Amino acid sequence: MQKKKRILLKIGSNTLTKETNNISRGKIEDVANQIAKLQDTCEFIIVSSGAIAVAKQFVKLESKHEEVFVKQALASIGQPHLIRIYQEIFREYGLLTSQCLLSYSDFKKQESKSNIVNTINVLVQNNYIPIINENDTVATDEIKFGDNDKLGALTASLLDVDLFIIATNTNGIYTKASIENGKPETIAEVDDFDELRNQVVDSKSSHGTGGMQSKIEAAAVTRKANIETWIVNGLEDNFITNAFDNKVPFTKIK
Repeated sequence: MQKKKRILLKIGSNTLTKETNNISRGKIEDVANQIAKLQDTCEFIIVSSGAIAVAKQFVKLESKHEEVFVKQALASIGQPHLIRIYQEIFREYGLLTSQCLLSYSDFKKQESKSNIVNTINVLVQNNYIPIINENDTVATDEIKFGDNDKLGALTASLLDVDLFIIATNTNGIYTKASIENGKPETIAEVDDFDELRNQVVDSKSSHGTGGMQSKIEAAAVTRKANIETWIVNGLEDNFITNAFDNKVPFTKIK
């Protein structure tokens, strides 16, 4: 049997909500549909944001605490709902899912790293798709710093994946000049990583906490591990299969 290509797909809040205030079931269906089509040749691990966005659909928390603690509480409320939505929709496509909550401190301890690798390998070998998020009730890095881009990159490196796909709300990374003249032009392939850093115009996404800068930092992590990174427009339907078929503009970082 041919070895399947291992792909880590990172989906941010902006993609999951399709830039609205609600999680888009249609977008999760789109992801499930594509994974189902590719399951004979690819195995997927997903790093998904969206817990806070889901919670905001249900509740408005009143608190005198700092905003970061309110967001942690929202993440705690939203995470089970987010996983339930994934489970319901993926099941319709014959796909099994599981939940893994990780913290950045897990990547600093050898025992924790081994446990992550062993657990996820068992899940994948048994046709479960791990849905990973930061454990926001005990850690605040995603809330404060970077919409899971770094978590995705660290996980991709640890699990020695073949490809790291970051689904975002642009057609990859645009050249600085094209953004300035109002006609965004995608950088298709990156050979000079230092030059890429110079091209990035940083902007935060509306729901996420990332931006293109955090995606570049994530790509720097996977590049050290010799993993190719694709930055793809996750708002489009069939964004994974279309990228594989080179039907859409996106950025490849080797």
